[in-house]
Amino acid sequence: MRPLLGLVLITFRELWARKIVLGLFIISSLVLLAVTFALNLNVVEGSLAGIRLFGQDAMPENGGGNAEASPLTLNRVVIAVESVVAGVAYWIGILLALFASASLFPDLQSDGRVELLLSKPVGRTQALFGHVLGVWSAVGVLTLYLMGGVWIIMSLKTGVWNLRFLLSLLIVVGMFAVMYGAVTLMGVWTESTALGLIVSYGLIVVSMVLAAADQISPTLGPVGQPVFWGLYHTLPNFTEVTQIVSTLAKGNTVSSWYPFFSSLLFGGVAYGATGYWFARRDF
Repeated sequence: MRPLLGLVLITFRELWARKIVLGLFIISSLVLLAVTFALNLNVVEGSLAGIRLFGQDAMPENGGGNAEASPLTLNRVVIAVESVVAGVAYWIGILLALFASASLFPDLQSDGRVELLLSKPVGRTQALFGHVLGVWSAVGVLTLYLMGGVWIIMSLKTGVWNLRFLLSLLIVVGMFAVMYGAVTLMGVWTESTALGLIVSYGLIVVSMVLAAADQISPTLGPVGQPVFWGLYHTLPNFTEVTQIVSTLAKGNTVSSWYPFFSSLLFGGVAYGATGYWFARRDF
């Protein structure tokens, strides 16, 4: 247990030493400060009477005199803010986290370092698991800091406790773990940081096409359709999972978890292949 914890802590220190991770922490802190001080809600007897954003009225207290306009309730304000934060954390956060961590695994296998690591009383599987767990944990802490902080601030300001928003936090971390699986697989194969990023980002781009499967599939021939659906069920559905994150951030019930669970399956296979390859490499 102690060697595993040591590997996790080493990975934490390496990630913190990279300025991109420090930048993510600073940006997250600025977002929390903005939500705390820039957004002021005027609540009268439990109802939203006005909103001030950066000191300016964002909603007239009389509703703007438009009888047809739907009332802007506390729930809608909370959902709007939390949905934006969830979307930013999912797309920009994961892309930046992949960029910040992509070189860690290839560096771990560099001459001299990997021999030193494996000379310790640590098995190869344990070394790989400790590294991966450290990366997951670091990204999880940053995500919890941003999204959990926004959730607490908005809940205290409004009294609306959207617990399902916290589930979207788990989806963000889970999908990062899936995409990092592609990075580690390319890392153990080629020790190339660039290729790992290209493949992981490429899978995200491909997922944008796969998300339109119902529209694209009918236009394909008898050969193209099975191939297309094979890719749909095999590769991570990163784009479609966006809808799950949005639905949870809005406090609604998810109609289908398939895109997320199929993506987790891809990640499991990627990590399994990485572990198999890493255990048999000649260092």
